[in-house]
Amino acid sequence: MPSPQSNNGGSRPSWQDRLNEHCRSNKLTAPVFNIVSDRRGGRTAWSSTVTISGQNIAARYWYDGQYINNAREDAAEVALQALIRGQCSSPVFQGQLYSQQPNYLPNI
Repeated sequence: MPSPQSNNGGSRPSWQDRLNEHCRSNKLTAPVFNIVSDRRGGRTAWSSTVTISGQNIAARYWYDGQYINNAREDAAEVALQALIRGQCSSPVFQGQLYSQQPNYLPNI
């Protein structure tokens, strides 16, 4: 059975390792992972967020408790892809459709 920190049998770096390396090479703060839970009926679903330089990025999916590392991997993948595309200029929240902009009222 693979360990929770396994990176696909050593064939390639984990998403978490790749994200750490990207942040290091681009002089960004180190990623900080946070595990979140949601009680669903008689079970609990688990997911992860990762914060990089003040930007909070959520994993796409929810997982059973024994797969918490998969939640971290999911969040790391989403974050790395957003950083590479340059789309990490404002916080990204799961289910968010539009970037959060302050509401301005016109001068009347």
